[in-house]
Amino acid sequence: MHGRHRVETTLLTLTITLAASGAVSAGDSASQRVTYEVKAIDQIALTGAPPALTIDTATAGAAPAAVTADGGSYAITTNGSDRKITAALATAMPPGVTLSMTMDAPATGTSVGWQALGPTPTEMVTGIARVAETGLAVRYRLTATVDAGILSARTETVTVTLADGS
Repeated sequence: MHGRHRVETTLLTLTITLAASGAVSAGDSASQRVTYEVKAIDQIALTGAPPALTIDTATAGAAPAAVTADGGSYAITTNGSDRKITAALATAMPPGVTLSMTMDAPATGTSVGWQALGPTPTEMVTGIARVAETGLAVRYRLTATVDAGILSARTETVTVTLADGS
């Protein structure tokens, strides 16, 4: 008898469980269509203190000594492909003075190396695709000829742009 009672209890439990699960599936439902999209993301930011570049030495008989300085770093995020970074000055440099720049490339790009800057955008990094990176170095170099003369301190704005590479 004791064994038969256990079988009846198990069947009763199984019957209650099946009845409860049947009640859940018999409910009302509704559906909704969701539209989604991921748009082009091209973000670049410079961080760090801007450098102060001062040419104040030369070897007798040679051009003034160029100076190089750390320009901080940049961060980049893009979900596109074939992107590039360009750099441009707000105005032209004085005659005999050249400001050059180089930028380290993210994992998916190629640095063009040192490039003289001017008002026309100059390619700095090419072949960038789908990347999110920070701490990429930026460096500046200032050169001058003796024809530049003596110039008081000036400030120039360098604009970097992340754009379509084609």
